[in-house]
Amino acid sequence: MSQNPPLSVCVFCGSRFGANPAYRQAAQDLGAGLAGAGLRLVYGAGDVGLMGEVAKATQSANGQTFGVIPVHLLQQEVGKRDLSSFVITENMHERKKVMFMNADAIVTLPGGAGSLDELFEILTWRQLGLHDKPVYLLNIAGYWAPLLALLDHIIAEGFAAESLRDLFQVVDDVPALLARLREDLS
Repeated sequence: MSQNPPLSVCVFCGSRFGANPAYRQAAQDLGAGLAGAGLRLVYGAGDVGLMGEVAKATQSANGQTFGVIPVHLLQQEVGKRDLSSFVITENMHERKKVMFMNADAIVTLPGGAGSLDELFEILTWRQLGLHDKPVYLLNIAGYWAPLLALLDHIIAEGFAAESLRDLFQVVDDVPALLARLREDLS
């Protein structure tokens, strides 16, 4: 008799630490918080930057980890092979698909172009009605404020409906995020 995997949260975040130490602390708090809530971490399988921090914190709190990395990033992102599950894909597109398919919710921490790519693909899929998984933007220290202003500009200029802002939730700290996850995934 097979057992269902635990509820899982996909975390998109930087492969660097960023300039503000609050980003690193948030990644650590999130990893520990996911494990404490019995939620499995699904992420990009890197052992660098915020990615590595969230995974190490999840593992330190005895949580489950599911990492997905494309073969061409194994060295650059230092593929973290001591995860509960470690999947190597052929390319970035397959990576995003596997991460998404193995998650019940999606969280984006501070990050760069890769994190934005992942976030916008998930938002586009949701806008097109391809999924209804909850999506959260963890706005640590106001990191995402310029992005939120850009989205408001896109709406004001007529390139998206007001409903664009309904596709995700903005959360300012890890405790609030964990509370929303508990509520939305129950």
